[in-house]
Amino acid sequence: MKRTVVAGAVAAAAALAAPASALAHATLNDSTPRAQSTVQVPPGEIRLVFNQSVTVASRAVQVLAADGTLLSGTATTRSGGTVVVAPLSGLERGAAYTVRWRVTSSDGHSPGGVFTFGIGVPAPPPTEAVGAGGTTWRDDVARWALFSALALLIGPLAVRLLVLRGSPVPTALEQRLHLLTTGAAFLVIDVGIVAFVLRASNALQLPGSDLLYGDLQPFAEKTRFGIAFLVMTLGFGVVAALLLVAWVFDRLRLRWAALALSVALASGLSLSGHQAVEPNSSSLSELADWLHLVAASVWVGGLATLAICVWPLAPELRRRAFLGFSRMAVGLVGVMVLAGAYLALVRLPAVSDLWSAQYGRVLLLKLTFVAIALGWGAVHHFVLRPRLERGGDPRLRSSLLGETTIALVVLLIAAALTNSAPPPVTEPPPATARATR
Repeated sequence: MKRTVVAGAVAAAAALAAPASALAHATLNDSTPRAQSTVQVPPGEIRLVFNQSVTVASRAVQVLAADGTLLSGTATTRSGGTVVVAPLSGLERGAAYTVRWRVTSSDGHSPGGVFTFGIGVPAPPPTEAVGAGGTTWRDDVARWALFSALALLIGPLAVRLLVLRGSPVPTALEQRLHLLTTGAAFLVIDVGIVAFVLRASNALQLPGSDLLYGDLQPFAEKTRFGIAFLVMTLGFGVVAALLLVAWVFDRLRLRWAALALSVALASGLSLSGHQAVEPNSSSLSELADWLHLVAASVWVGGLATLAICVWPLAPELRRRAFLGFSRMAVGLVGVMVLAGAYLALVRLPAVSDLWSAQYGRVLLLKLTFVAIALGWGAVHHFVLRPRLERGGDPRLRSSLLGETTIALVVLLIAAALTNSAPPPVTEPPPATARATR
C-alpha cells in the first residue's frame, strides 16, 4: 500500500517538473539596460531581446519615472521581430526607472513583465516598481497555508523523534505520521509556488488569463523572497525525497536529516521578510524571527499530531506523548514569548503604535489569541496533566483539537502580520562633531 502511495507522489512530482513544450511562448532573453542593473549614462533607447518573433503595439514598452511619467516613445521591432526597441527621453542621472512590457507571441499569447534599473543609483526590486500593488488577502492566505504546512511537517517529526523516541509505535500510527509529514513536505513546495506567483503578480499587474505567461525571472533572481523561494523549493524537494525513502525502505533515521533540513530551510522565510529588509533589521532580529517561527511550528504541529494521530491510533502512548510534549511546550512557549517580545520592541518605535498603526493593531489581535491559546495550554498543563500522571484519562482529544484550532488562527494572524509593513523608524540625526580645542 505505502509503495503505491509513494509511487503516485513521485509520478505527480515528475509530472510537475516535466517541461511542457506545448506551453512554449515568447520569453525575454536579455535587455538593455538589464533588469535590476545600474548604468552610469542615461540610455537613449530601451532594447528587449526575445527568443522568438513577436508583434507589438505602440505602447508595448513603457519606461516610467518614479512619479509615473511616461518617458518612452513608440515601440518597434527589429531583427525579424525578435528585438523590440523604444526611444527614451528625459531620463536623468540619480534616479531609478520602471520598465513595463507586453508583447504578442506567435502562439497568440501575450507575455508581459516588469523590471527596474537605476542611473547612478541602485535599482529598486521589481516589487517596488511603478504601478506595483501591495499584498492582499490572497497573500495572507497563501502565507498562512505555508506556515500551516510547515507546522504539519516539523511538528510531527519533532513528536516522533523527540517525544516518542525509543518507544514501540503501532504500525497504524507510524504510517499516518509518514503520510502526514511526506504530504506536508509536498504541500510546502506547492503552497510556496502559489505564494511566489501571487507576490509577483502584484507587481506584474497582468490579467489573470495572461499571468501564466508573465516573466517571473526578475522576481526569482533579483529579490530576497525570490531567492528564498528557489532555495526552499529545492530544499524541501530534498526533504520530501528523504521522507519518501525513509517510508518505503524503513530507513527511519533519515527523518532526523529531514527534520534538521526543514528547520534550517524555515530561515528562508525570516531572511526574506520584514525582519531582514526594514531599516532597523539586524542579524539578531532575523535570528529571533527564525526561532519564533520554528518554535511556533513545533508547537502547532505537535498539538495537531497528538489530536489526529496519537490519540485515535495509539491509546497506550497517550500518556507518554502528552506528558513529553507538555514538557517540551514549556520551552517552546518561552522561546515564542521572548523572541516575539523582542521583535515587537524592534518593530514598534512607540507604545502608541500598538493602537495607532495598522501593524500594531494586527499585533494586538495576535497577542489576544496567543493569550487564549496559552490559557488553554495552562489548563492542560496544570489541571489535566496531573490527572494523566495519576493514571486517569481526562478525554483530552476534543480539547487538543480546540487548542489546535486557536493555534491555527494565531498562524493566520501571524501571516497577515508578516505581510504588513511595520511603522517607519526615524533614523536619528548624525551626531555633530565636537569642536577641537
